Amino acid sequence: MKKISKNIFFIIFNCCFAAVTLAQTSDIKDMPKEILLPPLDDLIEAAIQHNPTVEFRRLGIERTESLVKSERNYWTRNFGLQADAEYGNLNNSSYSVEAGDSNLLSTSTTQFNYGVGVYLKFPIFDIVNRKDQIKQAQLEVDQAKSMEEGMKNEIRQLVIKQYQEIILKQKLLSIKSQNLGNAKVNMEMVEKEFRNGVIPILEYTRISDITSKIESEFETAKSEYFLAKKLLENTVGFTLDNSN
Repeated sequence: MKKISKNIFFIIFNCCFAAVTLAQTSDIKDMPKEILLPPLDDLIEAAIQHNPTVEFRRLGIERTESLVKSERNYWTRNFGLQADAEYGNLNNSSYSVEAGDSNLLSTSTTQFNYGVGVYLKFPIFDIVNRKDQIKQAQLEVDQAKSMEEGMKNEIRQLVIKQYQEIILKQKLLSIKSQNLGNAKVNMEMVEKEFRNGVIPILEYTRISDITSKIESEFETAKSEYFLAKKLLENTVGFTLDNSN
């Protein structure tokens, strides 16, 4: 009876171990391929071009520069050319007095009159405040450029951080993958020794727990690697291809 129970135990044990080994083998096969990262400067440039806030700042600069140009040309509004023309009948009336009698004389002529002239205004307010208005508009341009450059610096720092992060996560994932592979091989050896009665069940359980912990660390490292990869891809605006 004891022999039968022992055989049943080993059958159940072998089935469980086979399932664990299969899962570990699958994890190793799911190991993502190493990616070849583009140069850091290229990633930074792509991130700057892809960022909508930088584009918004750039359009704001163009608008403000247009306002400065308009302020510089404002004086032309006070200088101009004016022309007018008239066409119609001109009626003239006159009185004449002869020998005590008054006579009304009326004449009608058709005329075309025109005039052309140049005018120049001197608004006191514009003369006094023109320099201040141009200076204020130029300051707005400088402020917009400063804000744009500040945004670019933030993007540079973000890309550098994400670049180093994905390199670190990729190396850690490689280490965890090697550890899992070694643990898998070690687990197979322990299982054989356990079958042959070389090691007790407690030792097998201890090593099995260690292997499970290593497997968990591998899965965590893989998740963190994919997260770092997606964050960098979202920043630069394109997919980072895996190497063959």
